[in-house]
Amino acid sequence: MRALRVLKFVVMGLLFATLFTFLVRALWNWLMPGLFGWHMITFWQALGILLLSKILFGGFRPGWGGRWRGRMMERWQNMTPEEREKFRSGLRHGCGFRGTAEPPAAATDPKVSV
Repeated sequence: MRALRVLKFVVMGLLFATLFTFLVRALWNWLMPGLFGWHMITFWQALGILLLSKILFGGFRPGWGGRWRGRMMERWQNMTPEEREKFRSGLRHGCGFRGTAEPPAAATDPKVSV
């Protein structure tokens, strides 16, 4: 059973990589020759561009933000309930959350015209 799961995962990964490579190749061949006069590329060149961009910009770290998430969970567990509420409040008001934020002064002051 486990071997079948691993095989399924590998096949899905290869399928995704293939489709993504075809997408990159199609976008490159549609945009780059017309915009910059560059040559069209093959499937293998598109795959090479994807690998190169992964190496240069993404690295090969496992997971999605594993170190950051671990540090945040540790900090969260070390916070007091008051600190947690203050943090939540800061996220709500500082990140554009509109649920409990008060309206701006200009909207409540009748002297200020917009």
